[in-house]
Amino acid sequence: MASALSKWLVDPKRNPLAALHMKTIKTRLSRYGLRYDDLHDPMYDLDIKEALNRLPKQVVDARNQRLKRAMDLSMKHEYLPEDLQMLVNLLDTDGYANSIYALSTGDAGSLLIDPSLVVTLQVQRERAEREALGALPLYQRTLP
Repeated sequence: MASALSKWLVDPKRNPLAALHMKTIKTRLSRYGLRYDDLHDPMYDLDIKEALNRLPKQVVDARNQRLKRAMDLSMKHEYLPEDLQMLVNLLDTDGYANSIYALSTGDAGSLLIDPSLVVTLQVQRERAEREALGALPLYQRTLP
């Protein structure tokens, strides 16, 4: 019961509030030229750090450039120009929430999924498998 309810709550195809929330977040992030997965902090989550280490250099450099541009725009209290916002929206045709939902339900065949998301999920699966087998984690750190 709780599992079905939680799936319904986060599914933008079935819950209109989830769809509205997804649209709002996408609009706010596109004002600065960001994508949702740019907000993951590698200093907080070691799986994200490992995933960023596995990604090609071009993908990581593009992520860093988007973050730098967003910080610069935020400090100036400005938004990205409309034409660049449209370009960012065209490049990010598949939303992050749609990718997560497709991967969780297993019907990811027709979706264009961001490589950083795929690598992050792969790292999380490997960590869970190591824990299930009782092996020591490859990386350990305590957060301050």
